[in-house]
Amino acid sequence: MFEVRVKTSNRVEAVNITDKIADLVKEKDARLLHIFVPHTTCGLMINEDADPNVVKDILDSLERVAPRDHSYRHTEGNADSHVKSVIVGSSVTVPVSSGKLLLGTWQGIFLLEFDGPRERRVLVTLL
Repeated sequence: MFEVRVKTSNRVEAVNITDKIADLVKEKDARLLHIFVPHTTCGLMINEDADPNVVKDILDSLERVAPRDHSYRHTEGNADSHVKSVIVGSSVTVPVSSGKLLLGTWQGIFLLEFDGPRERRVLVTLL
């Protein structure tokens, strides 16, 4: 297992971690990659990384579904972050061949921060 650290700069943002993850699998004899974040207020997704507006639309949509200013029972000020994290999920799995991620042409791997800025841990397991 490997660990990648990601520093975020904003309360809500998407950080493309594709290159960091791809560097980990180079020259490794693995067929499958599992990526997990052990945090309750961020998530992981695979989606388009060619047009930054796609990620902005996703973040905007999540804000509409779980707005920050909603009246939540959890009163630490980050309840919306927990809801968004559940919607997005905390892990992704990617096939690997010959030391390369088998992502689609336009796909990238993103850490989605919902309660930053923070330093996040990303746990990577090669199988």
